[in-house]
Amino acid sequence: MKIQLQLFLAFLKVGLLGYGGGPSSIPLVHVEAVERYKWMDRDEFADVLALGNALPGPIATKMAGYIGYRMGGWIGMLNAVAATTVPTIILMIFVLTVLNAYKNNPMVAGMSQAVVPIVAVMLGSLTWDFIKSAGKSALGWRGTILLLALGIICMQLLHIHPAILIGVLIAAAFLKKEGEGR
Repeated sequence: MKIQLQLFLAFLKVGLLGYGGGPSSIPLVHVEAVERYKWMDRDEFADVLALGNALPGPIATKMAGYIGYRMGGWIGMLNAVAATTVPTIILMIFVLTVLNAYKNNPMVAGMSQAVVPIVAVMLGSLTWDFIKSAGKSALGWRGTILLLALGIICMQLLHIHPAILIGVLIAAAFLKKEGEGR
Protein backbone atom coordinates (compact mmCIF):
# COMPACT_ATOMS: atom_id res chain seq x y z
CA MET A 1 0.00 0.00 0.00
CA LYS A 2 2.93 2.33 0.72
CA ILE A 3 4.24 1.98 -2.84
CA GLN A 4 0.81 2.86 -4.24
CA LEU A 5 0.76 6.08 -2.21
CA GLN A 6 4.31 6.90 -3.31
CA LEU A 7 3.41 6.26 -6.96
CA PHE A 8 0.31 8.42 -6.67
CA LEU A 9 2.13 11.32 -5.00
CA ALA A 10 5.12 11.18 -7.36
CA PHE A 11 3.03 11.20 -10.51
CA LEU A 12 0.52 13.65 -9.07
CA LYS A 13 3.41 16.13 -8.87
CA VAL A 14 4.26 15.38 -12.49
CA GLY A 15 0.63 15.86 -13.49
CA LEU A 16 0.29 19.11 -11.56
CA LEU A 17 3.67 20.69 -12.31
CA GLY A 18 4.37 19.36 -15.81
CA TYR A 19 2.99 22.45 -17.52
CA GLY A 20 4.03 22.47 -21.14
CA GLY A 21 3.48 18.83 -22.00
CA GLY A 22 5.76 15.81 -22.07
CA PRO A 23 9.10 17.59 -22.44
CA SER A 24 8.54 19.54 -19.23
CA SER A 25 7.40 16.38 -17.42
CA ILE A 26 10.52 14.34 -18.15
CA PRO A 27 12.79 16.15 -15.65
CA LEU A 28 10.02 15.91 -13.04
CA VAL A 29 9.69 12.15 -13.56
CA HIS A 30 13.49 11.90 -13.33
CA VAL A 31 13.55 13.67 -9.97
CA GLU A 32 10.82 11.44 -8.53
CA ALA A 33 11.84 8.06 -10.00
CA VAL A 34 15.63 8.37 -9.82
CA GLU A 35 16.52 10.88 -7.15
CA ARG A 36 13.69 10.82 -4.61
CA TYR A 37 12.30 7.26 -4.55
CA LYS A 38 15.27 5.53 -6.26
CA TRP A 39 13.01 3.20 -8.24
CA MET A 40 15.67 3.12 -10.96
CA ASP A 41 19.10 4.51 -11.70
CA ARG A 42 20.01 7.05 -14.39
CA ASP A 43 20.85 4.44 -16.98
CA GLU A 44 17.54 2.63 -16.51
CA PHE A 45 15.72 5.96 -16.71
CA ALA A 46 17.55 6.78 -19.94
CA ASP A 47 16.50 3.40 -21.36
CA VAL A 48 12.86 3.94 -20.36
CA LEU A 49 12.95 7.45 -21.82
CA ALA A 50 14.45 6.20 -25.10
CA LEU A 51 11.91 3.41 -25.41
CA GLY A 52 9.07 5.76 -24.47
CA ASN A 53 10.16 8.23 -27.14
CA ALA A 54 10.18 5.48 -29.74
CA LEU A 55 6.54 4.58 -29.03
CA PRO A 56 3.55 6.69 -30.04
CA GLY A 57 1.65 8.77 -27.50
CA PRO A 58 2.46 11.15 -24.65
CA ILE A 59 5.76 10.42 -22.92
CA ALA A 60 4.58 11.26 -19.39
CA THR A 61 1.79 8.68 -19.44
CA LYS A 62 4.02 6.01 -20.99
CA MET A 63 6.65 6.55 -18.31
CA ALA A 64 4.02 6.63 -15.56
CA GLY A 65 2.52 3.40 -16.87
CA TYR A 66 5.85 1.61 -17.08
CA ILE A 67 7.19 2.78 -13.73
CA GLY A 68 3.82 2.22 -12.06
CA TYR A 69 3.62 -1.34 -13.42
CA ARG A 70 7.22 -2.09 -12.51
CA MET A 71 6.79 -0.88 -8.93
CA GLY A 72 3.16 -1.78 -8.20
CA GLY A 73 1.81 -4.13 -10.85
CA TRP A 74 -1.39 -3.40 -12.75
CA ILE A 75 -2.85 -1.34 -9.91
CA GLY A 76 0.35 0.68 -9.74
CA MET A 77 0.16 1.30 -13.47
CA LEU A 78 -3.44 2.51 -13.31
CA ASN A 79 -2.65 4.56 -10.21
CA ALA A 80 0.36 6.31 -11.77
CA VAL A 81 -1.38 6.98 -15.09
CA ALA A 82 -4.46 8.39 -13.33
CA ALA A 83 -2.29 10.55 -11.05
CA THR A 84 -0.53 11.90 -14.14
CA THR A 85 -3.52 12.52 -16.38
CA VAL A 86 -6.52 13.51 -14.24
CA PRO A 87 -4.95 16.62 -12.67
CA THR A 88 -3.65 17.63 -16.08
CA ILE A 89 -7.10 17.36 -17.60
CA ILE A 90 -8.67 19.42 -14.80
CA LEU A 91 -5.90 22.04 -14.86
CA MET A 92 -5.98 22.23 -18.65
CA ILE A 93 -9.70 22.99 -18.66
CA PHE A 94 -9.24 25.64 -15.97
CA VAL A 95 -6.13 27.27 -17.45
CA LEU A 96 -7.48 27.33 -20.99
CA THR A 97 -10.71 28.92 -19.76
CA VAL A 98 -8.76 31.64 -17.92
CA LEU A 99 -6.26 32.19 -20.77
CA ASN A 100 -9.06 32.45 -23.28
CA ALA A 101 -10.88 35.00 -21.12
CA TYR A 102 -7.73 37.17 -20.73
CA LYS A 103 -5.85 36.36 -23.95
CA ASN A 104 -5.61 40.02 -24.97
CA ASN A 105 -3.97 41.02 -21.68
CA PRO A 106 -0.23 41.70 -22.34
CA MET A 107 0.79 40.10 -19.03
CA VAL A 108 -0.99 36.82 -19.88
CA ALA A 109 0.53 36.81 -23.39
CA GLY A 110 4.01 37.35 -21.90
CA MET A 111 3.55 34.54 -19.37
CA SER A 112 2.50 32.15 -22.13
CA GLN A 113 5.59 33.01 -24.18
CA ALA A 114 7.90 32.60 -21.15
CA VAL A 115 7.10 28.90 -20.83
CA VAL A 116 9.03 27.88 -23.96
CA PRO A 117 12.51 29.01 -22.82
CA ILE A 118 11.96 27.57 -19.34
CA VAL A 119 11.15 24.14 -20.79
CA ALA A 120 14.17 24.45 -23.10
CA VAL A 121 16.48 25.06 -20.12
CA MET A 122 14.99 22.11 -18.21
CA LEU A 123 15.49 19.79 -21.20
CA GLY A 124 18.97 21.15 -21.82
CA SER A 125 19.94 20.43 -18.22
CA LEU A 126 18.62 16.87 -18.42
CA THR A 127 20.36 16.34 -21.78
CA TRP A 128 23.67 17.54 -20.35
CA ASP A 129 23.28 15.09 -17.43
CA PHE A 130 22.75 12.25 -19.90
CA ILE A 131 25.76 13.34 -22.00
CA LYS A 132 28.00 13.43 -18.91
CA SER A 133 26.74 10.02 -17.82
CA ALA A 134 27.36 8.54 -21.29
CA GLY A 135 30.82 10.11 -21.45
CA LYS A 136 31.78 8.44 -18.19
CA SER A 137 30.37 5.06 -19.25
CA ALA A 138 31.99 2.32 -21.32
CA LEU A 139 31.05 4.35 -24.41
CA GLY A 140 33.58 7.03 -23.40
CA TRP A 141 33.70 10.67 -24.43
CA ARG A 142 34.77 9.99 -28.01
CA GLY A 143 31.91 7.55 -28.57
CA THR A 144 29.44 9.88 -26.88
CA ILE A 145 30.49 12.89 -28.97
CA LEU A 146 30.48 10.78 -32.15
CA LEU A 147 26.98 9.42 -31.50
CA LEU A 148 25.75 12.89 -30.52
CA ALA A 149 27.12 14.41 -33.73
CA LEU A 150 25.74 11.58 -35.88
CA GLY A 151 22.35 11.93 -34.18
CA ILE A 152 22.23 15.66 -34.84
CA ILE A 153 23.26 15.17 -38.47
CA CYS A 154 20.68 12.42 -39.01
CA MET A 155 17.83 14.37 -37.42
CA GLN A 156 18.59 17.91 -38.58
CA LEU A 157 20.20 17.44 -41.98
CA LEU A 158 18.80 14.11 -43.15
CA HIS A 159 15.42 14.54 -41.38
CA ILE A 160 15.44 11.03 -39.94
CA HIS A 161 12.84 10.63 -37.20
CA PRO A 162 14.33 10.20 -33.68
CA ALA A 163 12.35 6.97 -33.15
CA ILE A 164 14.16 5.40 -36.11
CA LEU A 165 17.55 6.38 -34.66
CA ILE A 166 16.58 5.01 -31.25
CA GLY A 167 15.43 1.74 -32.86
CA VAL A 168 18.69 1.40 -34.78
CA LEU A 169 20.75 2.06 -31.63
CA ILE A 170 18.73 -0.46 -29.59
CA ALA A 171 19.17 -3.07 -32.33
CA ALA A 172 22.90 -2.32 -32.52
CA ALA A 173 23.23 -2.69 -28.75
CA PHE A 174 21.46 -6.06 -28.83
CA LEU A 175 23.55 -7.29 -31.76
CA LYS A 176 26.76 -6.14 -30.09
CA LYS A 177 25.89 -7.95 -26.84
CA GLU A 178 24.96 -11.14 -28.74
CA GLY A 179 28.22 -10.95 -30.68
CA GLU A 180 30.26 -10.51 -27.50
CA GLY A 181 28.71 -13.59 -25.90
CA ARG A 182 29.87 -15.92 -28.72
